[in-house]
Amino acid sequence: MADFAPWIGREERRRDILTPGLLTRWCATLDRAEPADQTAPQGLHWCLCPPDAPTAELGPDGHPKRDDSPGSLLPPLPLERRMWAAGAAEFVAPIPVGAGIERRTRVLAITEKNGGTGPLVFAELAHETLADGVVAIRETQTLVYRDAPPPGSPLAPPPLAEGRFDATAWDATREVLPTSALLFRYSALTFNTHRIHYDHPYATGTEGYRGLVVHGPLIATLLLDLARRTLGSETALARFSFRAVSPAIADEALHLALKHEDGGLILAAHAADGRQIMAAKAVPAP
Repeated sequence: MADFAPWIGREERRRDILTPGLLTRWCATLDRAEPADQTAPQGLHWCLCPPDAPTAELGPDGHPKRDDSPGSLLPPLPLERRMWAAGAAEFVAPIPVGAGIERRTRVLAITEKNGGTGPLVFAELAHETLADGVVAIRETQTLVYRDAPPPGSPLAPPPLAEGRFDATAWDATREVLPTSALLFRYSALTFNTHRIHYDHPYATGTEGYRGLVVHGPLIATLLLDLARRTLGSETALARFSFRAVSPAIADEALHLALKHEDGGLILAAHAADGRQIMAAKAVPAP
């Protein structure tokens, strides 16, 4: 077992500004109108304070390199695949256009486990996003690292089967096609250089996916947008949590779904054949 104790409690701070241009580009990426009050729609915060490592300091997968130095938020790991496994956000206050943003990040835990595909390392981070000095969002993020698949392994996820997504169990549904152009724009908004989102030969040949992989936070953003459309409010939710279940592949339909349950909301994203891609829960704002 590796000793991750030196990394627990490490902190990082980043600063940004929510510019009118970012709001416009974010809304254009999602094919929606800008909010009338010019405040950040829920989910836009994932495009603020992005990583800004120089190009020369990127690793083979496109992520910033990790090392043993005191300035490295996370430790170096031999595991090649990285995914955003889960997240939970509390929306405390709105973020207005023009606000100065500070994001404070702290490493909560790093744990090793063995899964069905081999060794796994989970990193749990706490984020606090402030707008003009006021706490706007509190969030936890779970990253998972795992080995690349052995040569000859079948590509993931499996090809689409003959089943179909069943919309009858849901109160609201929406079908979205995450094109490669949408993935490119979202990578640009988040300054995300992970090659699984834009480099098809790398995504399929090195990491073993069946095509370009749709960003986890992009799927979560689309679910937040479904809540906005259903509840009729830009600040529809007080809390939102999600868990990645299976990869979504570019240019294959995503079925977004929402239902009311016990005073809260259940949300999900499915592939066309019914395979679940993301599971989520939410608490509507008062």
